[in-house]
Amino acid sequence: MADQRPFRAWTVSGLTEYLKELLKSDEQLQGLWLTGEISNATRSPAGHFYFTLKDAQATLSCVMWRSAAQALTWQPQPGLAALAHGYVSIYPQRGSYQLYVDILRPAGLGDLYARFEQLRERLRAEGLFDAERKRPLPPFPRVVGVVTSPQAAALRDVRNVLGRRYPAVQVLLAPALVQGDQAPAQIVAALQALGARDDVDLVLLVRGGGSLEELWAFNDEQVARAIAACPHPVVSGVGHETDFTIADFVADLRAPTPSAAAELAVPDQAELRQRVAGWSSQLAQAMGRRLNVEREAVAHQQQAIQRLSPRSRLDARRQQVDDLAQRAGRRVAYSLALDRSRLSGLESRLAALSPAATLQRGYAIVRQRDSGEVVRSVTQAPGGEWLLVRVQDGEFRAVAAEGTL
Repeated sequence: MADQRPFRAWTVSGLTEYLKELLKSDEQLQGLWLTGEISNATRSPAGHFYFTLKDAQATLSCVMWRSAAQALTWQPQPGLAALAHGYVSIYPQRGSYQLYVDILRPAGLGDLYARFEQLRERLRAEGLFDAERKRPLPPFPRVVGVVTSPQAAALRDVRNVLGRRYPAVQVLLAPALVQGDQAPAQIVAALQALGARDDVDLVLLVRGGGSLEELWAFNDEQVARAIAACPHPVVSGVGHETDFTIADFVADLRAPTPSAAAELAVPDQAELRQRVAGWSSQLAQAMGRRLNVEREAVAHQQQAIQRLSPRSRLDARRQQVDDLAQRAGRRVAYSLALDRSRLSGLESRLAALSPAATLQRGYAIVRQRDSGEVVRSVTQAPGGEWLLVRVQDGEFRAVAAEGTL
């Protein structure tokens, strides 16, 4: 008996779309867990993670978009067993079905990851991860405290980076185990010891890479709360770039590696020298421009002072004073000469009227010897009276004769 169903030719895209809807309608395929070994793991430039899960009989292509891949707290590598969660769908361009993964965990560590997620969500709800409580790092720390194992390679890396970038900083080690059951308590004690010091400016919490179990001390709740309670800013540098711990979320700044934490903690002396040299050059240029402006201002002021200067008037006044002094000198000399001439005439007249001149002409002055009065009348010279007679060249005594001649 012939098939009576109508003939229908499917298109490739139509069939692919039908199969996608068929897979989508199966609830078991929209949220499943799958175990297998990772292979062919690659990351695209956009940050998406492509890999394959396989077992002894089959392989399955998987894709993890960047938003989910960024949340990975471990490094998926080929050969590792993994536990993936996601949904199954078809990639139309290749016509193949694949798993779209939103959660990827190492196989056998599901319990640790569950504890990790529970603690992270609880601390997030308390606000320990809030950006508002993150403190800025000091620009020029003097003392940097380091919490790590004294034997760890991370300590050597931190010392090397700090010494190269900023030799002026002092490194203060607070030793602690960074792995094992005793590590959380020692890390908490080290953070508290550094927090009690006033001279510490910054704390680095560092450890090299390792497995989830090896890094588990940094997922401890008490460690997280000690970081939050530390009075100094804390930089975490735990594991590799792809490793994330609870300590990273609580710290004021997360660095991908211990060396990167040291680089973030201090400035680079080479950059500081370049910056200072640039400032020095800018300052010199600014000072040069300022000096030129001030020189021009001083020159303008000097010109204004010269225009307004009283020097020319003072010079004219000095010359006038000299002229007046000369004129006054001439007037004084003329007046003195006139006075001398007048005085000479008076002297001549006085000399002519002087008794000495009269005596020179043969006259004499007669005085009474006892009284010294000038004898002007014969009555003043009775006979026998002693008289003093003064002539031109001297004086002599005489006696008045009695009677008249």
